[in-house]
Amino acid sequence: MTLATRPEHVYRALVESTAFGTRVIVDAFAGSGLPVSNLVAGGGLTRNPHIMQIYADVCGRDLTVAGSPQPSALGAAMLGAIAAGRARGGHDTLADAIAAMAPAPARVYRAEGAHRPVYDELYECYGSLYDIFGRQVDTMKRLRRIRDGARLLSAHSRDTERPA
Repeated sequence: MTLATRPEHVYRALVESTAFGTRVIVDAFAGSGLPVSNLVAGGGLTRNPHIMQIYADVCGRDLTVAGSPQPSALGAAMLGAIAAGRARGGHDTLADAIAAMAPAPARVYRAEGAHRPVYDELYECYGSLYDIFGRQVDTMKRLRRIRDGARLLSAHSRDTERPA
């Protein structure tokens, strides 16, 4: 950050950092032999097309916005329908439940290839910082110790500045 950094720059950096965190998870799945070809999003942030496009671009995958406003609840209902089985008014397989119960996607965001080189380079930087702050325990412990010391110093200053 500099004195020229504006609130919208901070906001975008926060959005991109959460998208990079998602990419870490997607890459971990892929590295473990579980390829991820498509992302599905649900919840309040899906109403913001700017955020959804950033997620698609950072992860380099299409992002589908779930057609249900409550996708987790719908998934639980599908599992309940499978547990009941067709004989009791439910479904015998997850594929049957999905076909009968899942609405069409609300929207699909396509990863824009032109953004990929920049996001790949930023992701490398993110990975370096992730290792320093997330995996090197000493760094975070030092930062917390500094923070806690600053809080104590601040509290002491307030106590000594009060009139008698």
